[in-house]
Amino acid sequence: MNSLLATALPFVTEGPSEVSSVTNDASWFLENAWIIPLLPAVSFLLILFFGKRMPKKGAEFGIAAVGIAFVLAVLTGFSWLDHRDNFDGPLAESPSVTADDGHHDDDADHSDDVDHSDEADHSDEEALGVAVIDQDGTSSSDTVVLTVEAEGEGGGEHAYVAVQKSTQWLQSGGIEFNAGILVDGLSVMMLFVVTLISLLVHIYSTDYVSGDRRYTHYFAFLSLFTASMLFFVLSDNILQMIVGWELVGVCSFALIGHWWEEKPNSDAALKAFLTNRVGDVGLLVGMITLFFAAGGGQTFDTLAINNAINQGTVGHTALVVAAAALMAAVMSKSGQFILHTWLPDAMAGPTPVSALIHAATMVVAGIYMVARLYPVFFEGMQIGGSSINLLSTVGAITLVFAGLLAFVQTDIKKVLAYSTVSQLGYMAMALGVGAWTAAVFHLFTHAFFKANLFLGSGSVAHAVHSFDMKKSMGGMKKFMPRTYITFIIGSIALAGLPPLAGFWSKDEILVGTGGWGLFGGTGGNGAYTFHLLMGMVGAALTAAYMTRCIYLTFHGEYRGNDAHDDDHAHADDDDAHAHHGDPHESGPRILWPLYILSGFSILVGFLNLPKGLTGVPDSWQLRFEHFIEPAGASYFPAIAHGAPSWSLAIVSTAIALAGIGGAYWYYFVKVDGLAKQTGQHLTELPNGFVTTNKLARTGHKVLVEKYYLDHLYTGVIAGFTKGPLARATYWVNQNIIDGFINTTGETAVKVGRGVYDKIDQGVIEGVVNGSGKVSDATGEELRHINTGKVQNYAAILFAGAAVLAGAFIIALAL
Repeated sequence: MNSLLATALPFVTEGPSEVSSVTNDASWFLENAWIIPLLPAVSFLLILFFGKRMPKKGAEFGIAAVGIAFVLAVLTGFSWLDHRDNFDGPLAESPSVTADDGHHDDDADHSDDVDHSDEADHSDEEALGVAVIDQDGTSSSDTVVLTVEAEGEGGGEHAYVAVQKSTQWLQSGGIEFNAGILVDGLSVMMLFVVTLISLLVHIYSTDYVSGDRRYTHYFAFLSLFTASMLFFVLSDNILQMIVGWELVGVCSFALIGHWWEEKPNSDAALKAFLTNRVGDVGLLVGMITLFFAAGGGQTFDTLAINNAINQGTVGHTALVVAAAALMAAVMSKSGQFILHTWLPDAMAGPTPVSALIHAATMVVAGIYMVARLYPVFFEGMQIGGSSINLLSTVGAITLVFAGLLAFVQTDIKKVLAYSTVSQLGYMAMALGVGAWTAAVFHLFTHAFFKANLFLGSGSVAHAVHSFDMKKSMGGMKKFMPRTYITFIIGSIALAGLPPLAGFWSKDEILVGTGGWGLFGGTGGNGAYTFHLLMGMVGAALTAAYMTRCIYLTFHGEYRGNDAHDDDHAHADDDDAHAHHGDPHESGPRILWPLYILSGFSILVGFLNLPKGLTGVPDSWQLRFEHFIEPAGASYFPAIAHGAPSWSLAIVSTAIALAGIGGAYWYYFVKVDGLAKQTGQHLTELPNGFVTTNKLARTGHKVLVEKYYLDHLYTGVIAGFTKGPLARATYWVNQNIIDGFINTTGETAVKVGRGVYDKIDQGVIEGVVNGSGKVSDATGEELRHINTGKVQNYAAILFAGAAVLAGAFIIALAL
């Protein structure tokens, strides 16, 4: 382990003792961040009890609560920036745990204060943080302190110190169950993302679902959804994380099935709920394993568990089990192949809910969990120095396979849904190759341009009363120019083209694979060349299917007049303002969230400019990494960072442009040209490659059937369960179980009847009746003797005495 630390960081020097990476002393905003999830939670209750009596039917409660939460999140973010660079207060006692192998933390008696007196002697280096790792992997006084070269001009790095505030919730069996918050760069970033996008979704929804029959109910669960995700990201222990995880799932179930009267909607909600329950089994197994392996059965504290893993006191087998089990939870919640099938079906819910789910809440919960418990995966899957592992490979497969599925979708929301699955694959792959900051940065940038695209698709559907690109859209550019511009911005960002946000985060993931060997390479934590290639393919696919989506939606001729009422499968546009056949631009409450998200899609990529850019001040470089990554913290593994590569950036951009070029040639040149010649509303070439080539036709069929996974789950597994297995179970129940019980009962009745007839009536009753007759006869005889005459009694007494005397004489003679 020490060799890895020495490789990853420039300086490794001897240090006297352990230093914690946690404090309980910070600014008011950091210490009271728990208010942020509390506000939408209170809003949920207010809407439920008083919403229908309010002028805006409860929407004002939700908007006000999330708006205040957003302001507090921004202020908390600024407080964190100051805390990260200027904190010089007391540190909390380092979390101490007992591991399975008997190692203990012997440093509990160390002072809580940190001596910074030696820092003045180092102008070029300063302690970034501390990892307490003994030379033999155990915990003792012989520790190492990690230091790194100072960054910036004239100043060094301060230690990365998280803020933790907790209180005892309950105690059972000697184990304390705490409730608290953990505030660091990761959680502060998520607070900002969740509150901002939720606020925009709330505002957008006031127009989009106006007049809905469950308008108040919708806003109530929107607030609870937001509160649940905020509660989850602030959790300081794994027990709290489980609660937040399940609350997010319950809220998504309610919102996906908002129009539960329509069977496809209720089916989609049930599918999401049940699929996630499969992964939740893995979540529970993984968390229980960590509780006993890393916490010694004594603590649920996330930092204590991570710290124990970093100290090397947790067995590798336990980490493998925990990481594999938690992967099941990630696959279901964050839509990784093969448990992704619920996510596209979740488009049955209102479009603003889709935006919130895909951009900032439910589907990123799994990615967040991996990032928060990163030592579990980094050590359990041996990410450092490797070339393949379960997390990275599942992410890479998800990235490409979901991108292929997006090509055959006719529903604009499902194109974006499979795009989300693909981008989540990017994030999982990045975490699997050790590119932690790249994964989190992509989560950050993706939230803005994906919310922009989903809300943009809702704007179009709101106008044409349908989500079907082929039957109800086309030519929307001239009707909705503002929506078109925002959709183009989101698409360019998603495609990863410079200089928009997606380019910077996607390129950082490719750099982090360490698989680029051209012109010097990129470094990283291993040589994940296969994953680099999958990332390149994913970039081309993303650019191509978004070009297709743009053409079918905004270019060509408007095809809505050819649509039929039965094509309007989605009820979320069924309001008095939707005019099918008369498309129009959306109102300001829909457009302004699109403007804001488009601005973020352009700008946020510049928050983590790579190091070494000519003409860019050092203070502008790697700012996101500086404030978000817990580099050197005792609860975070020592990871290496790949060096930026111009050649890789150019090649990846060229590949994305090639994807755009191929799709542009097919749709904008060939299809559009033929449509103008024939006067038909074409969306595909009549004699295209898929039509004429058998292999291509087969591949297209596989994609249309979504790799037959739905058939496997619904037709084979569920069908077998409800059909043959249910019938077999019924037969066994009726013929074996019930037969055994009935036979047992009948036998018992027969035995009972035999006992009654033969023993009870024949023997017992006979003995009892016989005894009675003997007694009666004896009594009759005795009545003859018992006459009441004294001389009869004297004769009997004399006879008895004679008999006794004779007996004594005989006994003495013998």
